[in-house]
Amino acid sequence: MADPPLIVVLRSPSLQFLDDRLSRNFRLLFAHTSPDPIPVFLRRSAVESVRAITVVGLVPVTAEIISLLPSLEVIVCTSVGVDHIDVAECKGRGIAVTNAGDAFSEDVADFAVGLLFDVLRRISAADRFVRSGHWARNGEYPLGFKMGGKRVGIVGLGSIGSLVAKRLEPFGCIVSYNSRTRKADVPYAYYPDIVSLAADNEILILCCSLTDKTHHIINREVMEKLGKGGVIINVGRGGLIDEKEMVSGLVKGEIGGAGLDVFEKEPDVPEELFGLDNVVLSPHVAVLTPESLDCVAEMALRNLKAFFSNQPLVSPVRLD
Repeated sequence: MADPPLIVVLRSPSLQFLDDRLSRNFRLLFAHTSPDPIPVFLRRSAVESVRAITVVGLVPVTAEIISLLPSLEVIVCTSVGVDHIDVAECKGRGIAVTNAGDAFSEDVADFAVGLLFDVLRRISAADRFVRSGHWARNGEYPLGFKMGGKRVGIVGLGSIGSLVAKRLEPFGCIVSYNSRTRKADVPYAYYPDIVSLAADNEILILCCSLTDKTHHIINREVMEKLGKGGVIINVGRGGLIDEKEMVSGLVKGEIGGAGLDVFEKEPDVPEELFGLDNVVLSPHVAVLTPESLDCVAEMALRNLKAFFSNQPLVSPVRLD
């Protein structure tokens, strides 16, 4: 009986949720167990015949790493975005890439709406107000803002953006969107560019992937169009926003508020945001629930089994 296929696993030491499933089906070579950088580890390991790697989390997969795996045919990722993968190198070598598909979508959509509620109604700030004793000493707390009826523009109406829209409908929010293409059979107004979307909305919720085309898609012009009462919610990637311009706008009161689960240089967060009660900060955890991790582990396993059985991949990523 042939040995199970060998796969390389790239992950941080803490992300163990996939190990058991993988170990029951494959032989595993863990890069994180070595004190050496990944390229050095791969050069010292017998990886010439490895056809698949699994990336748990956001470990960068560079052209150098890919070059050290001459038989590589597929990279199975546990994230939705693949901006940590050198997709140009993969495309050039004909290497397929898969992602988490819809595994995280419901939890991220829930989190996006939660951030919006928090920013508008100042829930986290109110909690700090009570815990600090300010309520007892100062009495009144500043008013928050109503959720119902708000005009919300969603950037990226994919699986996550669509679920965000559905969650906003019961509140009477007026939803519109910008996406790579117009979506058929959706009731929301489509805007072909971000500037016009921002001009006609009070809130922008970012759900799209980070690519060369979407890097800093939320720039000063977009923020100016959104206006002083505007709110930005980001559950996509930090690089979607020109962070310096956003921080400046929030500090100067040129933007009404922000709910941010992601940042440009994680885990570094601009300290200017720490003292702003109209900003809610989160450590890139929108995707993380036990239920979603279970789903993404199953998705990764299905992709690997499909690959080694010469079946179509379950959640392939378009490399363009």
